[in-house]
Amino acid sequence: MKATNFLRVTAAAAAAFAAVGSYGQTPSSSYPSRPIRLIVPYAPAGGTDIVARLVGRKLHEALGQPVVVENRGGGSGTIGTDLVAKAAPDGHTLLVTNVGLAFNATLFPRLPFDTVRDLAPVSLVANQPNVLVVHPSLPVKTTKDLLALAKARPAALSYASGGRDSGSHLAGELLKLKTNIDIAHIPYKGLGPALTDVIGGHVQLAVATLAPALPAIQSGRLRALAVTSRTRSPVLPDVPTLASTGIPDYEFTTWHGLFAPGATPTAVIARLNAELKTLLSSRDMKERYAAQGLEVAHNSPEQFTSQLRHEIGKWGEVVRVAKVQVN
Repeated sequence: MKATNFLRVTAAAAAAFAAVGSYGQTPSSSYPSRPIRLIVPYAPAGGTDIVARLVGRKLHEALGQPVVVENRGGGSGTIGTDLVAKAAPDGHTLLVTNVGLAFNATLFPRLPFDTVRDLAPVSLVANQPNVLVVHPSLPVKTTKDLLALAKARPAALSYASGGRDSGSHLAGELLKLKTNIDIAHIPYKGLGPALTDVIGGHVQLAVATLAPALPAIQSGRLRALAVTSRTRSPVLPDVPTLASTGIPDYEFTTWHGLFAPGATPTAVIARLNAELKTLLSSRDMKERYAAQGLEVAHNSPEQFTSQLRHEIGKWGEVVRVAKVQVN
């Protein structure tokens, strides 16, 4: 073969190899090139949906492409998550979900996707503290009082949750595991009905996300004993953390995060992460979050990946020890 022909063949082969190697990937310089689908694996109007719409509006402004929020509920979040896990890894189909993703890794032994392999964490986007609340008639003022009462009266107290395998259920089971108290679980079809019965005195306590519990706390219909986050909530600055009241290794925060399909190019992940860092630091977003009882959160893809792995292990232990089963 002549040298010139050899060079032509080599160049053509190199070009073909490059094309194959970049198949399905979107160069960061041209991303995004079309509207972005933001999948929420839950029903409209819930906490994750609210977060997705706040973030989606700002991403539209930052990226210059429409960001369309789609609710694909069902299967405790697994249906919408599977849609993203199997989507083209080009950054045009994204997922906003919550800590339930970590629960599901153990709750559903036959998921149609691998939580760690098939999803690429981009960043946290919001945190929502949870709060331990009791009916005001219960003769306790602090978490220590509650634990003492529960140990003095085994199986006499009960806690309400938004349903089996919900965050409020697992938060209650974690409290039992960390303190060795015997309290009964009363599941409801949603956190709203659960809190209604605690307010009515039919159930003694609950571990609930802050936003739906806050009005009853402020009106005195519920007594807040502690928040479950690492630090006190600015919304309830006088309420201590559970960790500071005798349960040092208890922490439960309802986090929300952005994910892409697992094979999405790192350049696209980095672009999204950088845009999120900027938009989440704006005063407008902080004010909108605060109005919903949310706290701004952001971390690197590597940090978020590490957090997800830790949460899967942590809640997997709770699910196994408490023998939690899906509805």
